[in-house]
Amino acid sequence: MYMSNKKIDYTELGGTMFVPATHKDLKTITSGEKYPKLKSVLIDTEDGILEKEIPHAINSIKNLLNSFEKNTLFVFIRPANTKVLKELLACGNIHKIDGFVLPKFSLSNVHEYLDILKEFPHAIMPSIEGAELFNHSKLFELSELLLEYKDKIILIRFGLEDMLRQLSMRRECGTSVFDISATSAVLGNFIATFKSAGFAVSGGVYPCFKDREGFIKDVQRDLKEGLFCKTIIHPNQIDIINEEYKISQKQFDEACELCENPHAVFNQNGKMAEVVTMLPHAKSIIKRAKIYGIK
Repeated sequence: MYMSNKKIDYTELGGTMFVPATHKDLKTITSGEKYPKLKSVLIDTEDGILEKEIPHAINSIKNLLNSFEKNTLFVFIRPANTKVLKELLACGNIHKIDGFVLPKFSLSNVHEYLDILKEFPHAIMPSIEGAELFNHSKLFELSELLLEYKDKIILIRFGLEDMLRQLSMRRECGTSVFDISATSAVLGNFIATFKSAGFAVSGGVYPCFKDREGFIKDVQRDLKEGLFCKTIIHPNQIDIINEEYKISQKQFDEACELCENPHAVFNQNGKMAEVVTMLPHAKSIIKRAKIYGIK
């Protein structure tokens, strides 16, 4: 059986910024120096670079690890495939990395991915991007297979742009994927399948990085749909997401009341509050308040 470190709480990740492994500022970004308010970063060797750049990307990561010192920033790597994952795991300093995002995660490679990683303590975030997105029974099968590794999994990701590609669609800036019938149906099933199995699910990328208002609405809709820890692609999204992850004073007060109330069911501001069913959500609200603050 694999070794396991203390599990990383997904609430702490905030917005996870994807950075190509070939980026000129990789060292200052991953050290937390360049973007001190960033909570998690992903070093990308997959879609963020060209295939011919992979050898350069791997060397860049190896050079980074030689001098890398762990800090409060969570650092993950997205390997291009299982071959690249094996090469990275062979690096002497790979223990300095918190974990891996596993791209194109599917029934065809689930056992290979998990067998490769079973003896390593790294956290993982499977990213489901292929045909399984559109097949409920296959998603359920994946969730069942992942249950054994639940203490190793921070959250489950989905490939939003991959989903749109397979549907031959491209959304406009300012449009939520939850407002489009096809993508809403796919994501609703995805969220229900994995969250009901006890996994957290991350929010998808918002590609219009100059659209501040659109990004705010996208984060707010993620939260409404039960998604947390959003993929971000530009530093101007860092402060926005940290602000949106704060909670209101009313949310905090209601969460505290629910945690402390001696009754099983009570009237809370004109709505029923049932402690047994609502306690997990209340605890998550209090946790968010501790990490991000109160608006």
